[in-house]
Amino acid sequence: MRRHFLFAFSLLAVAGSALAQGYPNKLVKLQVPFAPGGTTDIVARIISEPMGRALGQSVIIENKAGGGGIIGANETAKSVPDGYSLGMATVSTTAANPAINPKMPYNAETDFTPIINIAATPNVIAVHPSFPAKNYKEFVAVLKRSPGKYSYSSSGTGGIGHLQTELWKTLQGVFVTHIPYTGAGPALRDTVGGQVEIIFDNVPSALPHIVGGRLVALAVAAPTRLASMPDVPTFKELGLEPVNRMAYYGIVGPRGLPKDVVDKVNAGVRKALEDPAVRKRIEDTGSVVLGNTPEQFAQQMKEELAVYRKVVESARLRLE
Repeated sequence: MRRHFLFAFSLLAVAGSALAQGYPNKLVKLQVPFAPGGTTDIVARIISEPMGRALGQSVIIENKAGGGGIIGANETAKSVPDGYSLGMATVSTTAANPAINPKMPYNAETDFTPIINIAATPNVIAVHPSFPAKNYKEFVAVLKRSPGKYSYSSSGTGGIGHLQTELWKTLQGVFVTHIPYTGAGPALRDTVGGQVEIIFDNVPSALPHIVGGRLVALAVAAPTRLASMPDVPTFKELGLEPVNRMAYYGIVGPRGLPKDVVDKVNAGVRKALEDPAVRKRIEDTGSVVLGNTPEQFAQQMKEELAVYRKVVESARLRLE
C-alpha cells in the first residue's frame, strides 16, 4: 500500500513538473476583483501586456466586481492551480475584508499562493469641489458641525477604503455615511460627479481628477508628502498615524500553484518591471514599484492582515 502511495505521489510530482515546464502554452487570465477604472485595474492593465511578452503568451484582464473584491478574489482562490487563472491581490481582498468579515468564502492566509507584489500606492481623502472646505482643518470643522449630513463612497463594504475611512472617523471623532460601490471606479465616478461628497481613494485613480480640479485633496496616507500634491499633509502630520498606510497591488494564484509556475510568473513580472517605460507608467500614477519575491509578498500579506485585524478589534468595527 505504501509503495502504491509513493508511486502515485511520484506520478503527480512528475506531472506537475511537466505542466510547469510547458507553462504557459495558452493565454493567461489575470482577474481584477473590482470594476474598471480603479487603481487595481490600472496597475493590472499596465503590467499585463509586458508581462505577457515576458511569458510568451497573452495575459488578458477580466474584471469580476462585487462584495468589496470578495467575489473576484474567491473565484481566483477556487480556480484550478495551473497558472492560467491568476488574480490581483489588494489590501481589501487579503487583509481588510478578511479582518472585518466573519463569513468570508475563502481563507486569506491559506487559499492563495503569493507570487509578486507589483507596486504600493498612497491613499488620499478628497472631496468634491462643491464641499464647503478646501483644507483639512476646515473639512473636519464642517463635519463636526453637521454630523451625518455628508457621505463618502468606497470600493465596497469591507474594502480598504471602507476600513480606512471608518478608522479615520473613529480617531477624528466625526460621522459621515458610508455609500459602498462595486469598485473604486464607480465610487470615484459618483464622487467626481457630485452624487457623493467624500472619497478615500488610491492616489493613482484619484490623481487625474485632483490635478484637473474635479476633486480637492485634503490628506494623504503616505510616508512623506507627495511631489504631485506638496501642500497636502500626511495623516501622520495630522496626528492620525494609524491611518497612514499604503496599499499594495500584487498577483496571487490559488493554493497549490506549482513552484515552477510561481517562479515563471514572478520572473515574467520582474522582467516587465525592468522596462523603464513600464516603471514610469506605474510611477506616474503615484505608486512605488516593488517587484519582490513570493516569500517577501507572503510576509507582507501576513503582516497587513494582522494590522487590520488589530484595527477592527481596537476600533470595534462591524459590517453594516
